[in-house]
Amino acid sequence: MASRLNPYISFAGVAKEALEFYKEVLGGNLAVHTYGDFGSETPPGYGDKIMHGMLETSSGFTLMGADNPPGMEHQPGNNISMSLSGDDADELRGYWGKLSDGGTVSVPLEKQMWGDVFGMCTDKFGITWMVNITER
Repeated sequence: MASRLNPYISFAGVAKEALEFYKEVLGGNLAVHTYGDFGSETPPGYGDKIMHGMLETSSGFTLMGADNPPGMEHQPGNNISMSLSGDDADELRGYWGKLSDGGTVSVPLEKQMWGDVFGMCTDKFGITWMVNITER
């Protein structure tokens, strides 16, 4: 899979409803995974909240979103990040290195409970980036 760049929207507990609305508007296929899908790692009260959702349309649009995890403040207007994802680890690690240089790393780029390598940083211009490397 080629690397992709798309918006990632954070929601305050309404991600499923919002993503289903966007599917009605844009069409396409919606895949969602709840915090509860990961069993013992589920934060209290988050079993049915969306940990990750992705809408892919026949027009080539990709929109990702999730409910804010515990401890992260929801700030409407500041709740959109950029997501880089794919399976080309060298390419994506290169992007990560450049984006995080001079910025702030909030989640180190490392293997996560869902099996992929993931990291989150804010670049030197204040833009939040998520990098996800699919491991197969």
